Amino acid sequence: MTTYSGPARLTLSDGTRVSGMASLSTNQRGGIDGWGGTFRPDQISADLKNATDGLSLELPYDQIGAVEVTGVRKLLATQILMQLAGSGPAPF
Repeated sequence: MTTYSGPARLTLSDGTRVSGMASLSTNQRGGIDGWGGTFRPDQISADLKNATDGLSLELPYDQIGAVEVTGVRKLLATQILMQLAGSGPAPF
């Protein structure tokens, strides 16, 4: 299992970029390869809360992977945690 934890930028389907922190890992169970994890944005917007697919996650050094949001939960009054599922090769 490979992991990444650090700064990232989520690009919404309209091109809006949202900075935050990602915690990602690959999962290789039962012959199924995939990757995913969580993203905690620095700022919250209505567009971000409603985002589901057509998204990409950019890590440092221009590493980019396609993701979709599989869940959102509120952490504090001003923070959310987004559950992500990646498709294609992991960018880390």
